[in-house]
Amino acid sequence: MAARAYWQGQIRLALVSIPVEIYTATKSSAKIRFNQIHEPSGKRVSYEKVVPGIGPIDRDDIIKGYEVSKGEYVLLDEDEIDAVKLESKRTLELVQFVDACEIDPLYFEKPYYVAPKDELAEEAFIVLREALRKAKKVALGQLAMRGSEKLVAIKPCGKGLLLETLRYADEVRKGQSFFNEIEDAKPKKELLDLATTLIDQKSAPFDASEFEDRYADALRALIDKKAKSKSGKKVIEDVDEPESSGSNVIDLMAALKKSVDGKPAKSKSKTKKSA
Repeated sequence: MAARAYWQGQIRLALVSIPVEIYTATKSSAKIRFNQIHEPSGKRVSYEKVVPGIGPIDRDDIIKGYEVSKGEYVLLDEDEIDAVKLESKRTLELVQFVDACEIDPLYFEKPYYVAPKDELAEEAFIVLREALRKAKKVALGQLAMRGSEKLVAIKPCGKGLLLETLRYADEVRKGQSFFNEIEDAKPKKELLDLATTLIDQKSAPFDASEFEDRYADALRALIDKKAKSKSGKKVIEDVDEPESSGSNVIDLMAALKKSVDGKPAKSKSKTKKSA
């Protein structure tokens, strides 16, 4: 079954318009999702829409409201919301080009694939893709998606383009307030050299397939085991704890040296001060 486009419209660069389709680049099907169950009956819990003082209501009587003060709402129906005119509902205009390194990773939100809508759009699509690649730039624009306007970044991705939604500035917390208590000091050169050596030893090209969701795997194993069990009793297994010598005080120099040599570091006596 062919994937369904998440958004259809056009990318506009000055006077050039390119019909495109956008597809989600991630999937959530691999995640384990739980339902809430009424334990005595084993049946799934359902939820009713209830208004205090009135009781259960019909879903058709529900509209959207924005709270302007405590208990006071401005009510809007779907037609009024849909009537808000944004050119970005069908057109993604590329308004700025920046170096990829200029965008802090904090701002990246979710990735999407962008493909030309048809053969007629391919030529202009390829020109845009290769121009971005040659200039080593990322294109910025704004796009209306699912009831909100998103800031987006577009860059080459193989034969296509990758669109990533970005957070707006007011959605990102400034980190410095969390770092105020950290001492402004430089590490000792020998410690820094050892840490750098350890990083070099463990450096490799990124390959996401080398990592697995071990928690999800363990949950699936638990679910399979419980499903095969006829007793209905709890299935709780002991989890091995990391080895510990009973002290949290570690000699940083010794730990780094043993890590570089490939040996696990051991905590020193409590009478020794931390490096």
